[in-house]
Amino acid sequence: MDPHTDEPDSKDFPPPPGSPILEAVLENARNQKFLGQRLDAAGDRVDTDLLGDIVRHGPVLEALREEPLDRREIEAHLDVSRATSHRFTQWLDEQGFVAKVDGRFQLTGRGEAVADEVLRFEANVRTVHRMAPLLDIICEDHQEFVIEPFVDATVTVAEPDDPYQPVERFISLVSESEAFRGFNTTHMAPLVLGEFHQRVFDGIDTEIIYLPHIVEKLFETYPTQATEAIERGHLTLRTRDDLPYGLAIFDERVGIGGYEESTGLMQVFVDTDSPIAREWAECVYASVKADSDPLEERFDSP
Repeated sequence: MDPHTDEPDSKDFPPPPGSPILEAVLENARNQKFLGQRLDAAGDRVDTDLLGDIVRHGPVLEALREEPLDRREIEAHLDVSRATSHRFTQWLDEQGFVAKVDGRFQLTGRGEAVADEVLRFEANVRTVHRMAPLLDIICEDHQEFVIEPFVDATVTVAEPDDPYQPVERFISLVSESEAFRGFNTTHMAPLVLGEFHQRVFDGIDTEIIYLPHIVEKLFETYPTQATEAIERGHLTLRTRDDLPYGLAIFDERVGIGGYEESTGLMQVFVDTDSPIAREWAECVYASVKADSDPLEERFDSP
């Protein structure tokens, strides 16, 4: 409990649990590194040729996931020959993934489950490729970062002819919000961008968790504005000795920033309006905040 207030310190309480969907996603992410061991312990690993065949039959599985089709409809839907559609359906039948009912092929229960997993695999691999610039930067800390909620995220990468694209994307989302929370390993935006910091100081309710030396640099650059913003209640600053990457929670979207270590410039910014991504971001932020210090405790300590 903070001795200077009647309010309990955030460290007294763990962050609230997420929804069942989010908890399932997080549990799956936490268990990824153990899956191989669990499969080995269970025995009878799936043959890699079979896995390849399942992926190759992904398009027909997806088509049948939508509705049962006869062979001609499969040919038209996938733009394949009669011989190819025959090979498809024969293989699916041999695996027990389809049953023929009233002249149409429909997925069995196992077929539906396999179709869902193939789609999930494709979506996650596509997301990994799109988010590679971010994942390559935060790879040491991405164990707590979940891929699935970011499948349709906007990925903004710094280019040689436009190195400020990511920070410009970030600032545009700040300008559209009435409140903003986040944490970062460096300044949310370069200190030279006075317009952004004026927005933080005067126009938006902001709570940021920074490394201690980043807070000190902010006060060196904007001593009066930062102090007045804190006194008016527009700005709340907290500090933590270690942070994994940059997280931003806006009114409508959440974002992750990756930074070039030597220059501190934002190299990539990934943002989405996915509800499950927002819930994930809220849980991560609550966890980091619970392990951070209010600014006054840092600066009042002897």
